[in-house]
Amino acid sequence: MGVREAAAVLVEEGVVTRAQFDEALALRGNGDRREVPELLVALGHASEDELARALAARLRLDFVDLAETDVEAGAAGIVDREVLRRHRALPIRVESGNLVVAMRDPANLYAIEDLAMLSGHRIRPVVATGSGIERVSKAVFAAAGGACDGSPEADRGAAGEGGDALELGFVSVGDGPVVRLVGSILERALGEGASDVHVEPRAGETRVRYRVDGVLRRMTSVPASLHGGVVARIKVLADLDIAERRAPQDGRLSVKLGSSRADLRVATLPTIFGEKVVLRLLDTANVEVDLQSLGFEAGMLRRYERVFRRPYGTILVTGPTGCGKSTTLYATLGELDGAEKNIVTVEDPVEYRMPGVNQVQVNPKVGLGFASGLRSILRSDPDVVMIGEIRDRETARTSVEAALTGHLVLATLHTNDAPSAVARLTDMGVEPFLTASAVDCVIAQRLARRLCEHCKRPSQVEDEVLRELGLPDLTGADFCEPVGCRRCGGMGYRGRIGVYEMMVLDASLRDLVLRRVPAGELGRVAEAGAWFVSERMAC
Repeated sequence: MGVREAAAVLVEEGVVTRAQFDEALALRGNGDRREVPELLVALGHASEDELARALAARLRLDFVDLAETDVEAGAAGIVDREVLRRHRALPIRVESGNLVVAMRDPANLYAIEDLAMLSGHRIRPVVATGSGIERVSKAVFAAAGGACDGSPEADRGAAGEGGDALELGFVSVGDGPVVRLVGSILERALGEGASDVHVEPRAGETRVRYRVDGVLRRMTSVPASLHGGVVARIKVLADLDIAERRAPQDGRLSVKLGSSRADLRVATLPTIFGEKVVLRLLDTANVEVDLQSLGFEAGMLRRYERVFRRPYGTILVTGPTGCGKSTTLYATLGELDGAEKNIVTVEDPVEYRMPGVNQVQVNPKVGLGFASGLRSILRSDPDVVMIGEIRDRETARTSVEAALTGHLVLATLHTNDAPSAVARLTDMGVEPFLTASAVDCVIAQRLARRLCEHCKRPSQVEDEVLRELGLPDLTGADFCEPVGCRRCGGMGYRGRIGVYEMMVLDASLRDLVLRRVPAGELGRVAEAGAWFVSERMAC
């Protein structure tokens, strides 16, 4: 039985009349979104206290007057504040291993299940008024150093624009074990320089792995009993639906550790053992905005600069997911003068915030996709347009047409090498004559692990091996090999650097594009002319 049924109990017990109850029902039927009990209270037909006592009597639960009840701050902090706010609940004490929770609607079994998962305790619900729960929650969390209004923004990452980042590195008296565990996982991920965190449920445990320098490493394991709480905590921070466990969800949050701040993209995935969560860390403080520091050799950089200094044309950056394509485009935008140009991006999501650049976040829920966003951007007098990813025919055609109408267009594309990018546009339905006219440069890239500067040691590579690798020009060069030390975690590598190949389309290559030659032949011709491969490896 819920609060609406409890309102009906008031009729049975003579607290309100049937006419008064029907009056509240009529308001509800006419579009008033408040629950029937709230309407009865608002109309002055019953008090909130009477309603709560009737609900407690019908459910055979205790009623507590929170104004006269001592609330343990430690108990209140066991469960995340946002979850408590959503369920209009407040833990008041731990008793015989059970967490006693004051609830406005203790018949809400989903709420009790969430509270049990997050706290790791069995829940013993008691009934209290909604206003009493709200008032005491504010006082308890204010005393514990939280936000006085009890709002989720005090404890949530920047799931929405302008939100505050979650502070890591300290433990509040009101923080429960799950809150501390999630904070520790994120804090260590930032300290290790991880790009991704994987929280993976297995049989009997939850495995936590970090991706550092492109390689997944197992960092710790969590008892299976805490998995639901860990996932729920992350969902709360990312403003996801904690009750939805069958469908994938995506969200975002921000965290701070000292002076460092990172944005996190969160993705959940249902598996046979429970929900897996992957968090991608975007360290806004460490984004490289200098092309040379990304690994561009001087000769390649000079040639590339001549391309992106042009007032119009298309530059495509290709490669697999996570290879740094967006970072290359951000660094390119950083070389342009935002004070004299209108630079606009359309991204999903906006990974790094750049000063002087107008950045648009894709939002499919309101019909704002790459194609529609690009069309809107082209009506806003842009000089330079960056497209986070060309995914479909409409976006591909619109981007090419933008380049042909006097705009500089930078975009990413998923292909294995530079010549394949041209073929990919054709596959998307862009006519070869448009591609040949609009595309000026294609960069394919990978991220190679960089040898640790503190432990690498000189090494010899046989000339025969270099010939087999197609690198005879490196005969006699100085090589190093990984060793492993405390600073690199025994891996021998620390950090990554870009390795690039660049194809600048000249007249001969444009002619081949018009004739629809295969990507392999296009690459062979390019090697003889405008093809560059970075020789700066991870050593």
